[in-house]
Amino acid sequence: MNGLEKLLDRYVAEQAFPGAVALVARGDRTEVAAVGSVDVDGSAPMRPDSIFRVASITKTVVAAAVMMLVEDGRLTLEDTVEAWLPEIARPRVVRTPQSPIDDVVPARRAITVDDLLTSRAGYGWPSDFTYPAVQALFPVQRDGRQPRTYPTADEWMAELAGVPALHQPGEAWLYDTCSTLQGVLISRVTGQSLADFLAERLFEPLAMADTGFHVPATKRDRMTSYYQPDATGRPRLADGPDGQWSTPPAFPLGHGGLVSTATDWAAFTRMLVAGGERLLSAESVRQLTTDHLSAGQREGGRLFLDGQGWGFGGSVDVDAAEPWRIPGRYGWVGGTGTCAHVIPSTGTTAVLLTQRGAVSPDATPSWLTDFWTYAARFPATD
Repeated sequence: MNGLEKLLDRYVAEQAFPGAVALVARGDRTEVAAVGSVDVDGSAPMRPDSIFRVASITKTVVAAAVMMLVEDGRLTLEDTVEAWLPEIARPRVVRTPQSPIDDVVPARRAITVDDLLTSRAGYGWPSDFTYPAVQALFPVQRDGRQPRTYPTADEWMAELAGVPALHQPGEAWLYDTCSTLQGVLISRVTGQSLADFLAERLFEPLAMADTGFHVPATKRDRMTSYYQPDATGRPRLADGPDGQWSTPPAFPLGHGGLVSTATDWAAFTRMLVAGGERLLSAESVRQLTTDHLSAGQREGGRLFLDGQGWGFGGSVDVDAAEPWRIPGRYGWVGGTGTCAHVIPSTGTTAVLLTQRGAVSPDATPSWLTDFWTYAARFPATD
């Protein structure tokens, strides 16, 4: 049993989650762990190729796909999005975050591609959910862990257009919605579905054969169950193998709709560590993994960004206040109990997939911080 297996097996024994699959790699050394069971009933052991709902780590892949369009010359970071997203071409913005939703002013400028990539378009979640414009966003920016609750992309865009932005474009970081918009942008620029574009340009070249927006019947025996803790902390089934990911969604969600395996996702993170290989330029990878926020822009998102900034589609560590934080570490976490990061300074890639859903963004469990610490200290050789 390797060190990674010992770490995760302890949390299975403590019933933190039924099972997990993880991979940590640096230099010539790789450790893989598959521990526990695919469900609370212990119906089958977890396997290295077990399939999980990866939730919000989807954001990093979608941002990388936008950068492919930039490299193709079909977009620039400075482009305004009105040609492709006319519904939010000139958004209404509440006068102050505390203002009622009918107290609005025009946007001072148009939203750009860069605003979407850095989550500074004015739409999304701040730390304070009581603002009227945030309350109005809840029926639109639904829980990404329930993809069948979403309408088509065009219908969703029309719904979003009816909600005023919380901040002026470029003013502040807000969570989640900009990644959904990136997925719509990709589809409208290319004329392809987000699922088809990602498959063609990312998943097939990286041999990510088990990554997509649904699990076909031929692979469903490898699909894990997903749980949310109930009021007593006991796991409550939120989605099973034949649930919301068993058929293609009406709207492939750029902020959290993918399923994948640990080895598939490691192929993507290793591509980033390698500077993009054949898929992205080193400069695009640098932009993805560099913090683009000022301290003031991070302030309103402290619930989500704890000692971190934001690159394109993922967080970037900006201090070393905790053992697992290494300045420049890039990646994100998913609300289904997942995380994936790269540490460019050491060439480390780390992926952890569990079935335990998050309750709140401000409650980081010990199994996550222990895994991050393990990855931060992972040596390049035995």
